[in-house]
Amino acid sequence: MHVVVAAGAEGGGTIRPLGGTADRVPDLAAAVRSLEAAERPRWVWADARRVYPALLAAGVRLSRCHDVALTEGLLLGADARYGEPRQARAAHARLHGLPVPEDPHEAAEGHQPGGTQASLFEPAPAEDPASEAAMVAEVFEDQLRRVARTPDPGRFRLLVAAESAGALVAAEMRHDGMPWREDVHDELLTGLLGPRPAHGMRPAKLQTLADEVAAAFGQAVNPDSPQQIVRAFKAAGIEVPSTRSHVLKAVDHPAVAPLLAYKELARLHSAHGWAWAAQWVGGGRLRPEYVVGGVVSGRWATSGGGALQIPKVMRRVVVADDGWTLVVADAAQLEPRVLAALSSDRGLARAAGEIDLYAALAGAFGGARDSAKVAMLSAMYGGTSGDASKLLPVMRRRFPKAYAFVEDAARAGEEGRIVRSWLGRTCPPPSERWRRLVAGPEGARAARDRGRFTRNFVVQATAAEWALTLLAVLRGLLPDPARLVFFQHDEVMVHCPLGLAAEVRAAVGRAADEATRLLFGDTPVRFPMEAAAVACYADAK
Repeated sequence: MHVVVAAGAEGGGTIRPLGGTADRVPDLAAAVRSLEAAERPRWVWADARRVYPALLAAGVRLSRCHDVALTEGLLLGADARYGEPRQARAAHARLHGLPVPEDPHEAAEGHQPGGTQASLFEPAPAEDPASEAAMVAEVFEDQLRRVARTPDPGRFRLLVAAESAGALVAAEMRHDGMPWREDVHDELLTGLLGPRPAHGMRPAKLQTLADEVAAAFGQAVNPDSPQQIVRAFKAAGIEVPSTRSHVLKAVDHPAVAPLLAYKELARLHSAHGWAWAAQWVGGGRLRPEYVVGGVVSGRWATSGGGALQIPKVMRRVVVADDGWTLVVADAAQLEPRVLAALSSDRGLARAAGEIDLYAALAGAFGGARDSAKVAMLSAMYGGTSGDASKLLPVMRRRFPKAYAFVEDAARAGEEGRIVRSWLGRTCPPPSERWRRLVAGPEGARAARDRGRFTRNFVVQATAAEWALTLLAVLRGLLPDPARLVFFQHDEVMVHCPLGLAAEVRAAVGRAADEATRLLFGDTPVRFPMEAAAVACYADAK
């Protein structure tokens, strides 16, 4: 049985379980709506993906929650146990020293095979003597104790709250959907690919390019087969290690141009073509499946729908409803600003107080903005090639605390240690395979690779935390009926009536300021969010 547990206003206090069976969803929704209106409790549940969609379908929106599965994942990471089962049943088994069950593979919110809605309530295994309500409540209380034992409980509580708020936003964005003009999409695909083909056939323009590739090689070749392409080049006297675009661009052969054009259009046809739209778009809305914290750094991923990889050419399909607008905003130069706040480097923080951080840094690099950008990115990502070798010594000399911060993180990674973000998200510990590599002839290279990962992790994971906190704050500031409909790394999109555009743009700025205060307190570092109200997503860039 999937249950909702209402906790006290601050996440503690009296636990009041609510639950029911599949035919009692309206009764539960009414009870939840009543408590939400009267007390605004922190709702505790095993997994938002299993509970919240049905509440949204019943017209219930919640202000805040504690997601047991997401919190367990954070706590396991903090204990260097990244990747262990994180569902409530697994956490309960660990708590009692019982065999830990694997997390079940669950289809995401309401997108079951055959198009049926996932049930809010499902029977618990018969062998489990505890009700799910008691189990969730017990795990929740244990998680509060474990959070209190983390190196910085205050920051970790903010991380848990932001991650759980993200679960609400993810479900709401899928429920509300991103505006998607199906007629514009079809027109765009037809212009790029030709008329919609019969099932199993290539669109006309793809077939034309495939024929050109075959003609250039003088033999039948399937451009979708890397093995056939490599063999065709070999037959022409050209050795290629792969069919990646950057490899092919260096090859002088008449098949290259049509092959590159084919690859680009085939990718569009596969990722955002007619079959994709039939599965993920309906009623003028794109409803992808978001995965909160789906990347080790805390960035989101998708398990279907590809919302986080919308190519620029497709942005013209995202069009606001009549009388509505899209408010689109992204954080400028987010990761360098995060590094400035993390390291407390006065010089870098001073530059990060300006709208264009790289322009403010240019004076340290001979007045060249591009050089400042290369130096910053090389420091954060471990780049050493090209101009980086000349610019990094300047970075080290002019911004010593910032440079030392990422160097320390890299050294920790090379030595097999773990690193943490500002709020406490922990990188995965080194694998046994990595330890074997480090002990072997490729040890230095393996160590450097992990050092580059941890160097960037501390910055990227903290940037993800800032963005997630922004999202949580903005959600609470939006006037009804404005809705968040898109979130990607450092970018948000709100769909709202035209008359609310100014209020929404102001809310974005306030949310950015509040996220900065919550994470970093009183800091000279600015995190500007450039918000634009547009009719079409393509016009925001």
